[in-house]
Amino acid sequence: MHGRNHTAQVVRFGQEFLLIDCGEGTQIQLRKFKAKASKISTIFISHLHGDHYLGLIGLLSSYHLSKRKDPLRIFGPRGLDEIITSHFRWSQTRLSYPLEFTETTTEGKVTLLDHPQFTVSSFPLQHRIPTTGFIIQEKEGLRSLIKSKLQERPLSLEAIQQLRLGQDYQNANGASYSVKDYCHPSASLRSYAFCSDTAFNPLLTAYFEGVDVLYHESTFMEADSLRATETFHCTAKQAAQVAKLAGAKKLLLGHFSSRYPDLDELLAEAQTIFPNTSLSEEGITYPIPTS
Repeated sequence: MHGRNHTAQVVRFGQEFLLIDCGEGTQIQLRKFKAKASKISTIFISHLHGDHYLGLIGLLSSYHLSKRKDPLRIFGPRGLDEIITSHFRWSQTRLSYPLEFTETTTEGKVTLLDHPQFTVSSFPLQHRIPTTGFIIQEKEGLRSLIKSKLQERPLSLEAIQQLRLGQDYQNANGASYSVKDYCHPSASLRSYAFCSDTAFNPLLTAYFEGVDVLYHESTFMEADSLRATETFHCTAKQAAQVAKLAGAKKLLLGHFSSRYPDLDELLAEAQTIFPNTSLSEEGITYPIPTS
């Protein structure tokens, strides 16, 4: 409604494509905005309300029809594996690709995916049914060497490898080489947190403190805060309070009620608390630059 679709986000990290939630119409949106659906390697589902997962079966079926061979990982709540299995059993479909399902939990922060370049962890949210948020955190990569230093004092391959790993080096003769002298400072490690449906809970900020970009549901305006409480959702102002408490650098508002055709008022409410707030919009890419 109002040109807005159900929740689905593609997160790209290098050559890895992750999908967070898969509401109805996700495939249409992927094609419309030329997102590379075939490159998605992992799908994370926050909870089993339809606007967050009803597009999943169709996407999995399309992968089968296109004869996908690459494995696909799915992380989601208890019951999702039963839904997937039941559908394909009754449709007598034997998928053309390996499908690996891992059940999420609402018991604290849990590392789900440990990639060489980043990790993806889940954390509990406060909703009517078991729901998790997700945080993607970049790992420190190899350090860049200062070329002028190498010209002044050539190093062995072993020394170079150890310094690039961020470790000081000492050779057999006792000569020492420090990382700070031979390597450029590391860029700050980037992070992105996704807070799906949840009631306002300041304690959740411990899971994504200092995050670069926080996506947080903001279903209602403050005038409808009672309705937000009853349905375990947040207002835009509450989302801004969460971002401020967490020390986030940027806030993206999302998951808007259809009662608001114009979202500028939600944005204005949030910006009174947290100025660096934006509306998450269909098809827009929000880069997190290195610094």
